[in-house]
Amino acid sequence: MPAEPHLTLDDVRAAAARLDGVAHRTPVLTSRTLNARVGAEVFIKCENFQRVGAFKFRGAYNAAAQLPPDRLAKGIAAFSSGNHAQAVALAARELGTTAVILMPEDAPRSKMEATLGYGAEVVTYDRYTEERGALGEGLAKDRGLALIPPYDHLDVIAGQGTAALELLEETGELDALVVPVGGGGLIAGSAVAAKSLHPAVRMIGVEPEAGDDTKRSLEVGERVTIPVPRSIADGQLLPSPGEITFALNQRLVDAIALVSDEEIVDAMRFAFERLRIVLEPSGATPLAALLSGRIENLPPRVGVIASGGNVDTRRFAELTAG
Repeated sequence: MPAEPHLTLDDVRAAAARLDGVAHRTPVLTSRTLNARVGAEVFIKCENFQRVGAFKFRGAYNAAAQLPPDRLAKGIAAFSSGNHAQAVALAARELGTTAVILMPEDAPRSKMEATLGYGAEVVTYDRYTEERGALGEGLAKDRGLALIPPYDHLDVIAGQGTAALELLEETGELDALVVPVGGGGLIAGSAVAAKSLHPAVRMIGVEPEAGDDTKRSLEVGERVTIPVPRSIADGQLLPSPGEITFALNQRLVDAIALVSDEEIVDAMRFAFERLRIVLEPSGATPLAALLSGRIENLPPRVGVIASGGNVDTRRFAELTAG
């Protein structure tokens, strides 16, 4: 793996061309109430309206679409807690092939059912005792499938960066871009796009307090591993950042903010009641960072990528009641 992976704005633009007419160009919302609350003009890129309900479709399709026809025909594999699983399943269906997805046995039921609904085969594992990367690689090798990892892949990262590219095409220059961080693919692709267009933009990642592996890694200058986190933000529960994503983020990300589960729930409730949108916990973490004042010296014009809305009605009601 290269120490300094090469990814450019041209790669993100090529991904955007590949996704044109396949992925949704998701809306950008503003709210006077939100602006007054946080003291800045905020532009929310609503990836909860993306196909499969999350930004992950961008990267999965961009990577799968570039596979040689003979490899694509044999099928693709992935490992994911949910959104990437659905994304790869749908990408496989769109491209006329099959998918086998490794998912944790405690993945949200709605995400597992959606993955099955797109036609994929699901294999489960225990996320607290088994290492999904090794399991996923073994599964792909045993079945002769092309593995599309959820974040540590340049084509996946380039695809994710198209969300920020679209946002900036609509808003013009922003002072800061606030992005949720799990494995780091979304913020890495977003940072490549944003800083190539506007070098002064501040790239701010947001992690749940229990899953601060990227923040710790950036602070010490190397990837660190933490125990598998436990948080309501299931899309961000990783023990360490990716190798490629960390190399990019170490160069391009300016700060990481942490939010509590309570602050995430407050943001989900605010999004529903005031913005009239549904966000899953991971998708609400950037909004949570703004609403809770976790970002120091917030500048005047701020972009937010609300990464997804895949939460079923029962879980949403349980979290936001009260």
